[in-house]
Amino acid sequence: MTAKRFWDDPYQTHLQTVVATVQGTDVTLRETIFYALSGGQESDAGTIGGQPVLSAHKQGLDIIYTLPDGHGVRAGDVVDVDIDWVRRYRLMRLHFAAEVILELMYRQHPSVEKVGAHIAQDKARIDFGWEGNISAVFPALTTAANELVAADLPIISAFSDVVNQRRYWEVADFAHVPCGGTHLKHTGEVGEISLKRRNIGKGKERIEVYVP
Repeated sequence: MTAKRFWDDPYQTHLQTVVATVQGTDVTLRETIFYALSGGQESDAGTIGGQPVLSAHKQGLDIIYTLPDGHGVRAGDVVDVDIDWVRRYRLMRLHFAAEVILELMYRQHPSVEKVGAHIAQDKARIDFGWEGNISAVFPALTTAANELVAADLPIISAFSDVVNQRRYWEVADFAHVPCGGTHLKHTGEVGEISLKRRNIGKGKERIEVYVP
């Protein structure tokens, strides 16, 4: 099982650790700070042992990292792991912004159905089953979301189930949400949230979420 240090400290950008297994171009680490695609949040970018990580994906409680051909990394090697902090921090901010918008949508429109989501470095998106133009709800959403940001409240992130590695984030008096992503310490780190509408088909609308 890969020890996931990105949960202990999502602001850590460098780690020295041991390579657990190597199978061709795929490696696992004893512990890692390198987040893998999950819950719609894209993987980190960075290097392991000086080699660029081409992809990262979860396999059970492990994370598999794919390195280039001829990477030269061997099981038992002590390696440096470095992540692109600019990308990580953008993903953290956009992830939380999207989670806030989703929670507010559920609160303001209890029957709404989420049909998809994705968090990238430039923007986040949430897709809903929705008839009509969803931008009509944007003023209420952005007002409530940016009030939460301006309050600069602490964000708690912890395990709800250690054995199965299930986690959550919580802001007191706002929401308690199951989520295994990397999370900010305070809502104020998000910055001002803005929204754009995109129509993706009959009966489906997309909210694009942006932060500065």
